[in-house]
Amino acid sequence: MVNTLLAHDLLWGLTPEHLPADAPSWVIESISAGQPVVVRRALSAADQVAVGVRGRLREQRYATSMAIDAIQRQVRPEALCHVSIDRDLPAVRALDQLRPILDASGWVWGVSGSAGFELASGFSALHEHSDLDLILRTPQSLERTQAQALVTLLDAAVCRVDMQLQTPNGAVALREWAGPSQRVLLKNASEARLVTNPWNPQEQAA
Repeated sequence: MVNTLLAHDLLWGLTPEHLPADAPSWVIESISAGQPVVVRRALSAADQVAVGVRGRLREQRYATSMAIDAIQRQVRPEALCHVSIDRDLPAVRALDQLRPILDASGWVWGVSGSAGFELASGFSALHEHSDLDLILRTPQSLERTQAQALVTLLDAAVCRVDMQLQTPNGAVALREWAGPSQRVLLKNASEARLVTNPWNPQEQAA
């Protein structure tokens, strides 16, 4: 049974036969190797989910869709918080450093980006200069002062750490919400728009 699909979830089950005929060779190689795909924020048909394929190079990112019926396995970012890998890299050390602090915060958090991909799949995706990408589930509003305190904690890590707030209406970069601007960029499946309060459904409908 597939749970509700959310952006940053990793999925297994896409095969080369599911790919468009014009898919680049590196995409076919990645899927053939058994790599998962990541759920994207984009509109798709009711029986499909928008996904992205990762390649070995940073610029190798391929957007496609996947039939929901083809999904064999699903891993959420929050399932990766306590997965460890034996790699002496800044992003891994930063995760080890931040884990107890985030666990103690009471918020539901998760690992996304290259670190999440490697933790979930075992395929090498991190390197010496990789950032650490995290998500924070924020069903209720996170005060800007709380966001600023969280940025201070993240900035004490041994590499750059980017965190995305997952609100009921879309995603917002923590650093934007902690910053001086009155309006921040909220991204959802259909659009990206500037809002003053990402948790205000009336503003989203305006």
